[in-house]
Amino acid sequence: MSGKAEGKIHLGKADVYVHVKGKSGATVTHVDVELDELNDIIKPGENSYVGGKKGGIFLGLKKEMISRAEKKKK
Repeated sequence: MSGKAEGKIHLGKADVYVHVKGKSGATVTHVDVELDELNDIIKPGENSYVGGKKGGIFLGLKKEMISRAEKKKK
């Protein structure tokens, strides 16, 4: 993980869970990343893609998501 760097916008600390199939309504085991600020970038119901990287993951964004993310610049 590289942490803070130029060009990175800190959104806050997320709660991350492995949500196990058959528990709390999960139909398949998956990872939940819960942070309200993410809904400013990825709207409920929209899909993106994820990839692994050393120390964590990255979320790839579609064009409309990139536009919303770039508006968060400070």
